[in-house]
Amino acid sequence: MENSIKKKLILIGGGGRGNSYTKIGKDLGKFELVAVAEPIKCRREYIAKLHGIPENMCFESWEPLLELGKIADAAVIATMDRDHYAPAMKAIDCGYDLLLEKPVSPDLSECEEIEAAAKAKGVNVLVCHVLRYTPFFRALKKLIDDGKVGRIMNIDHIEGVGNVHQSHSFVRGNWGNSVRSSFMLLQKSCHDLDILQWLIGKECKRVQSFGHLSHFNERNAPADAPERCFDGCPHLESCPYSAKKLYIERKNDGNWFRSSLTKHLDVVGDDVAMEALKDSPYGKCVYKLDNDVVDHQTVNMEFEDDIIVTFTMSAFNLGGRRIRIMGTEGELIADAGSPIITYNNLLTQTTEQINIDDAIASDSIVSGHGGGDSGIMCALYDLLEGDADAGMLSNISISVKNHRIVFAAEKSRHEGRIVELCELD
Repeated sequence: MENSIKKKLILIGGGGRGNSYTKIGKDLGKFELVAVAEPIKCRREYIAKLHGIPENMCFESWEPLLELGKIADAAVIATMDRDHYAPAMKAIDCGYDLLLEKPVSPDLSECEEIEAAAKAKGVNVLVCHVLRYTPFFRALKKLIDDGKVGRIMNIDHIEGVGNVHQSHSFVRGNWGNSVRSSFMLLQKSCHDLDILQWLIGKECKRVQSFGHLSHFNERNAPADAPERCFDGCPHLESCPYSAKKLYIERKNDGNWFRSSLTKHLDVVGDDVAMEALKDSPYGKCVYKLDNDVVDHQTVNMEFEDDIIVTFTMSAFNLGGRRIRIMGTEGELIADAGSPIITYNNLLTQTTEQINIDDAIASDSIVSGHGGGDSGIMCALYDLLEGDADAGMLSNISISVKNHRIVFAAEKSRHEGRIVELCELD
């Protein structure tokens, strides 16, 4: 690591994800951040101080930064979902390789335009589907590729979003309203569709989906609940989504919740959090917001070679991912919160516990997605060095393919029918 030649980065969007990627790059000793564009002053100043960026290379918006032309090896784009397209297209035009936060865009045509622009310019766009860079999912991929299950027949995959995470990010938070950000399956679960397509290695042909927003809405608000938690709500101490519980008392999520609430990337005290709760969505009753994304959804998929996959996304759990891969010769059962994979050999009728020694037993955002955040930064470095394993990368073409599955699934959910992927052509 010490002998690595550092690659230079610019950062567009200095929120939690942009800060995480660039900080990991710095800690790995592989990257140097030389400029930042971020509209929120406290975040911009925090990142500038952390990376030693001079004031003249700190910008409120991406336009003046990209007007400088190509001043680094790669650009990290981690703005809000609907703000990816314009800076991505300009950065590609400048000749930058990109690390682009997922989803690529809430508009399929914009996804395809970014892909086409990157191909035309000859640059790399690595999309942040970080789960495929974790030791856990890479171990599953190797077991499949080594023939452990024979021919894959079925996969059942569950993404437990977690009820508290749902309330924070997808009800009160930036991703609760699809018009302002993107729909739930695209924003949160394009991770999982990427993983499924990657593990199978074949094309998805058609999908069917059901999903609803059933709990986090005004129909379930207590009759005596005010608009805001601290406006005398009689359920302040008992409600699991009370702003007092989540943003003042809850400590096991580190600074993540408060970073969203206060916009500060460094640790802030209770007084700052309380002040922010007075007029932010995070202080409102969780049942009285303008959120419209689903809180539970299933997707049935048919891939080539008669492979059938079911995917479930649900808020109603403590969080975590679980997967069951069933093939002609074996079955793999795994939980991303555990380093143990159960292997059932169908030919010998025996069971084996496979220990993934280097797996990190958590796939949450707080844990760095089980090592995926550092994994993708290492992959970006290898890509810039010309030494990456192309088959393991979440490049723009692969990402657009799995985004197409997501868009087809959402079309199915709204129209109540099976949707062929070719309909999106």
